[in-house]
Amino acid sequence: MRKSLQFGLAAALGAAIVLPAQAEVTVASWGGAYTMSQQKAYADTWTAGTATFINYNGGLGEVRTQVESGNIQWDIVDVLPHEARVGCDEGLFEELPRDVFTPAPDGTSMDDDTMVPVPNDCVVPQIFWSYVPFYKEGTFQSKGRKPPKTIADFFDVENFPGKRGIHTWANALIEMALMADGVAAADVYDVMSSDGGIDRAFAKLDTIKNDVVFWSSGSKPLELVMSGEVSMALAYNGRIGAAILSEGAPFVVNWDGQVLEEEWLVMLKGTPNYDEALAFMIHASAPEQQAGQAKWINYGPMRRSGLDVIAANEPFFNTGVDIMPHMPNAGVAMANAVFANPDWWADNGDAIAERFTAWMGQ
Repeated sequence: MRKSLQFGLAAALGAAIVLPAQAEVTVASWGGAYTMSQQKAYADTWTAGTATFINYNGGLGEVRTQVESGNIQWDIVDVLPHEARVGCDEGLFEELPRDVFTPAPDGTSMDDDTMVPVPNDCVVPQIFWSYVPFYKEGTFQSKGRKPPKTIADFFDVENFPGKRGIHTWANALIEMALMADGVAAADVYDVMSSDGGIDRAFAKLDTIKNDVVFWSSGSKPLELVMSGEVSMALAYNGRIGAAILSEGAPFVVNWDGQVLEEEWLVMLKGTPNYDEALAFMIHASAPEQQAGQAKWINYGPMRRSGLDVIAANEPFFNTGVDIMPHMPNAGVAMANAVFANPDWWADNGDAIAERFTAWMGQ
């Protein structure tokens, strides 16, 4: 039986929420080191109940099946920005009361504490991850050259020779190509929306076409760089960070021109565990827990106050080293970064994907 009215009233009055003694919620997420970090930061610190994480492969297919059949197996799902918007619009997710979530220490509401606009009332913030260039220490110094410092250097195979590892979809590559061609980070989406903007991006991609090695698995760019098959690659910042922080890999991240992506938690519409799921989402989105995930993986909390917690408690990573230099949404990493625009990609992504697929095959 749903107790949302009771929950909302109790929260508004500041009273303790009484959940069933064995409150349980099921959370669908992406697996691997990422879900491990969620387990340790959120589930292991949640004293009001038990959160069980299961793996899924993304998309809204299984969510639709569960909601439309009324056979809800998952209470909460970790979703990408496009799914966060589409699923809320389609009524697949619960719209959540906003005043029950933990404010920042200075009283700023959760929604105003989040580093990008909150797209709707269905979501609570999770993390930022990014596409970022990297290379192996000594790759260019051994050739008597200075190391690459800018996103333009990634596209400069004359001064920074060698193959380039890039992924098999267009997201982030379009933005990076334009920045490498001289577009300011703040203007990237204006140019992408202008006449000739996408042509300009593909023209820049053409400059490395003959030197590209494509990857589709997140572990592959690290293998390509380590083996020397490519001299530089784009990769998920968390993959590179895990290799550096936990394995001592000799990788160097070039944060210039990185493209940051959002991750959100949502609740399935009609879950019988509404109050339990909401209680867990309140816990998981609080500043302390947002920060806690960075003890285990270098994805950045979406809440500014979560970054403040980390900075005030360095060394923060579980191995006893500073994590802030490895955060994609803090410090020097943000000097020339772009937050991906999910609405632009929702409107234009299919056409760009078709063109990029053709470009790969040329």
